Amino acid sequence: MKHGSAERKKDIVAPAAGFFADMPVELLRELGKIAAERVYEKGDMIFYEGENSTGFYMLLTGLIKIYKLSMEGKEQILQFIKPNETFGEVVVFSGKAFPAHAEAAEKSRVLLFPRKDFLEIIRANPNLALAMLAILSERLRRFTVQVENISLKEVPGRLASYFLYLSKQEGETFSLEISKGQLASLLGTIPETLSRILTRMKELGIVEEAGRQIRLLDISQLMALAEGEKLV
Repeated sequence: MKHGSAERKKDIVAPAAGFFADMPVELLRELGKIAAERVYEKGDMIFYEGENSTGFYMLLTGLIKIYKLSMEGKEQILQFIKPNETFGEVVVFSGKAFPAHAEAAEKSRVLLFPRKDFLEIIRANPNLALAMLAILSERLRRFTVQVENISLKEVPGRLASYFLYLSKQEGETFSLEISKGQLASLLGTIPETLSRILTRMKELGIVEEAGRQIRLLDISQLMALAEGEKLV
């Protein structure tokens, strides 16, 4: 079921992060005039696959799950949206329906930018379109890697690739922001298989785990697994 609290206009002020980084203050004010803030509780739907778009979103706080469902109801997580990241942008240019579901994985505050109003701002500020295209290009690259991992790599290689991806962003020690079940879905496997592989990685001294905190101990071995080496 779809929920979400009443919206209100939101001022976007500098310094801004993520999509709005390096934007002129005047442009931020223009965007602030059209942005509406919404609050979603954990489990609330933001939009459904196939639903007509009203605009795109930016996450302020919380965590958003983007996923698809098979005909049998099996969930495949495509990505998790973190604060200062945008989502639903593709419909700004296509004008078509959302290609996946978006759900609040925890209580979240988002900004909604109506498509019609945003396109008017883009027409007056072409650099804004280039910034959005850069985001879409990076997202396409990530999806390509994800499809390659799920299609061509065994589960240990997928997990190793994911850990290496996180280490590039946060260093060799980081905290998982998602549950083991969500991570399993993201990697195209089941929680039991993920737990078994993670346990074996710990036994071999490849990683350490303390709750949701992961420490990478053997980067070279993780790289080998990501490239197809078997986990013995």
